[in-house]
Amino acid sequence: MTLAAAAPPTPEAGLPALRWGVVVFPGSNCDADTLHVLSGLLGQEARYVWHQDTNLSGLDVVVLPGGFAHGDYLRSGAIARFSPVMGAVQEFAGAGKLVLGICNGFQVLLEAGLLPGAMLRNRAQSFLCRWVHLRVENPRPPFLSACRPGEVLRMPVAHGEGNYYADPEILARMNANGQVLLRYCDPDGTVRDTGPNGSVESIAGICNERGNVLGLMPHPERACELLLGSEDGRKLFESLPSSLVGKEEQ
Repeated sequence: MTLAAAAPPTPEAGLPALRWGVVVFPGSNCDADTLHVLSGLLGQEARYVWHQDTNLSGLDVVVLPGGFAHGDYLRSGAIARFSPVMGAVQEFAGAGKLVLGICNGFQVLLEAGLLPGAMLRNRAQSFLCRWVHLRVENPRPPFLSACRPGEVLRMPVAHGEGNYYADPEILARMNANGQVLLRYCDPDGTVRDTGPNGSVESIAGICNERGNVLGLMPHPERACELLLGSEDGRKLFESLPSSLVGKEEQ
């Protein structure tokens, strides 16, 4: 299947252009939102990648968007992790390139073993759709380089399986390595024992040990325009181009 690429964009003033690929699984429903933000708002070069494609050459960043890949039968992400594209994504990440998983994309990354831990049903056993606040715990990885430690961001969540879990040994290692990037919090930045979905240590977003793979349950692509209620999500998408160019200049 061939998916049309977005029209050639003009990069946002002061923001270097990267080449982004947005993976489309059967059941993805945030792929168009993500492409709109990347190409339409930020002027980045972005195209769709069908889940059966295995060629990621020429891309700087791969995004696994939100939705219900393959209907989320069995478990969220459990079928999508076997899509042909995921082998290419694993190689892409193994080469040190950047991979971002949003909501369902985070679940797929967990199932594929690209991130530690697992996702459980929400504590209330119901679908959660609401605005949340997130505290930036570690802005050093390139995904959050435009943020400062302790900064509070506002984004929406929409999921039924967002209750992140990892055993104490894994959590201790993640905390020691600075892999917990975002935690659910109150508007003033206060973090509770568990997030709104029951997530252990209120974890909302994590990265791998290398820092080039990020998964988060909130939807930054739905918080990039004031018309939608927040522009905080732009910081995540704008961080990557700025951080990569900064490295090239060093």
